[in-house]
Amino acid sequence: MDLEDIISKYPPGKLMLIPAGIIALALVILGATWLTTGSPVNLGVEFTGGTVVTVPATTSEEDLSKQVANYPLLDIRQLGDRYLMEFGPMSDSDYTVLAKLITSQYQDAEIRYMGPVYSQGLQAQALQYIPLSFLFMAIVVLVLFRNPMVSGIVAGCALADILIAAASMNITGIKLSLGTVAALLMLIGYSVDTDILLTKTALTPRRTLTVDETIVSAMRTGLMMTGTTIAAVLALFIASNVLYLVIPGFQRMNIIADISTVLLFGLAADVFNTWITNAQAIRWFMNRPKKAAAGRQKR
Repeated sequence: MDLEDIISKYPPGKLMLIPAGIIALALVILGATWLTTGSPVNLGVEFTGGTVVTVPATTSEEDLSKQVANYPLLDIRQLGDRYLMEFGPMSDSDYTVLAKLITSQYQDAEIRYMGPVYSQGLQAQALQYIPLSFLFMAIVVLVLFRNPMVSGIVAGCALADILIAAASMNITGIKLSLGTVAALLMLIGYSVDTDILLTKTALTPRRTLTVDETIVSAMRTGLMMTGTTIAAVLALFIASNVLYLVIPGFQRMNIIADISTVLLFGLAADVFNTWITNAQAIRWFMNRPKKAAAGRQKR
């Protein structure tokens, strides 16, 4: 089965049921997380406030957990030859006692404290800038195509990418941090690139090509673009998640690991949403009787 068969074998209505089901599942996951935590994604220390501690892995994880059992330990994991512990908000006196306990037992321990006021400020900025970025993107797309329906399709596909990437964060246990916020913002821009490539190519009148043929032409270029990007992100993923297991002294790069993972999920969702959701929506739009033809003549 070649690309043209994938694009044109089935009517748009049937193929659109697949992405609709995946988006609905993503919304269910985000909604369930919202009901249990008060946020659609699990928030990291940067947004909730707390303390991050890294210490040498000179004892077992169980023993280390017992040492800090009196403090609000949220997560503990081993990164190479060190343990990383995340603590929830605590009083200043508890933080002081914890810091003394850690520094007295581990010479090269690292302690990072995020105050609640600072964390609330970061949370407010994230809630402001992500919707604003999406809004400005939608305005640019509307100005470019001058058609609310076509622009809505492009913006909807970009939104679907973000929803699926966010839902994947909840499934894999990745928390929302400054790094993953940056990854989501990057996905907004990248998903629009491929959608604009497809939409612009399909809407440009060509006497010798059908709508399906123009979509296939754009698909070949778009998949090459996405493939090279996925290859680069995959290299980051391997470097941050695997190298510390095989190279002595090499530590796991937490922030890079989280960013690359979110980007991989988002790019995979973009392939699906661009070349199924957007492509089938464009097929439906361009093949409407009379109205689509009149729209093409105006252009």
